[in-house]
Amino acid sequence: MLNPYAKYRQTQVQTAAPEQLILMLYDGAIKFSLLAKESIEKKDMVAANSALIRVQDIISELQFAVNEDAGEIAQQLALLYDYMYRRAIDANLSKDVAIIDELVGMVRDLRSTWVEAITLARRQAGAADGNH
Repeated sequence: MLNPYAKYRQTQVQTAAPEQLILMLYDGAIKFSLLAKESIEKKDMVAANSALIRVQDIISELQFAVNEDAGEIAQQLALLYDYMYRRAIDANLSKDVAIIDELVGMVRDLRSTWVEAITLARRQAGAADGNH
């Protein structure tokens, strides 16, 4: 049986728009990367391993979400996710916080860009709706 918070999160995921799901994945990657970094600093390698596996799983989901028919930008994004996945593995094997910092920076940049894209798409949709 799920606790109330888990039920709430499950409902959020099940009812979220696709663009919101990507934001949730980015947020999760940041959260678990920072947890891994904190765990390494506390010398808790088991927790660090678990957190970095979660990061790898999240990046795999992001890779799966790329629409490869969307052209060159999608192809570049797929390559970036592939790089990030390999770096997450490297971070897990070496327990190197510098690699985790690199990952967090990349995910934060992607998240920021994604928020801008969502905002622009909504503005354009609103403008198109206003023209009818």
